[in-house]
Amino acid sequence: MARGTFANIRIVNKFLNGEVGPKTIHVPTGEKLYVFDAAMRYKSEGHDTIVLAGAEYGSGSSLKAVIAKSFERIHRSNLVGMGIIPLCFKAGEDADSLGLTGHERYNIELPTNLSEIRPGQDVTVTTDNGKSFSCILRFDTEVELAYFNHGGILPYVIRNLAGAQN
Repeated sequence: MARGTFANIRIVNKFLNGEVGPKTIHVPTGEKLYVFDAAMRYKSEGHDTIVLAGAEYGSGSSLKAVIAKSFERIHRSNLVGMGIIPLCFKAGEDADSLGLTGHERYNIELPTNLSEIRPGQDVTVTTDNGKSFSCILRFDTEVELAYFNHGGILPYVIRNLAGAQN
């Protein structure tokens, strides 16, 4: 399933000058790879990944966060269930308007104390070149926050089941 998340032949990647298909550029080497293979390489190199997406984003991966103009409803919920942070650009903003290329490294400034995270709050995202912008945290319910705090829905359920047996 993980390999198939970015196998959509309609994906358009700006790294590849609008080429259509499930490929991207591994930024450190410039090598053209399938998105899954690039994600696995970044993971093996110890780099977390995020997606900069357009409207009605609906393709996931093994990521820490997705920043999109908007989300398809069920996919956003699925991201939360996998422990991935869904963020929306502010109205009128997107990767292009903010000058983001995807070559940056990003720091998402969540509260240190996870109990201080609130559905729909603004968070600051800062790039390694010093650019900062605000996004809307798209955890929409307290239950979604609980899933995130446990690393996703599966760890949440397992911990609850284990706790019920004790």
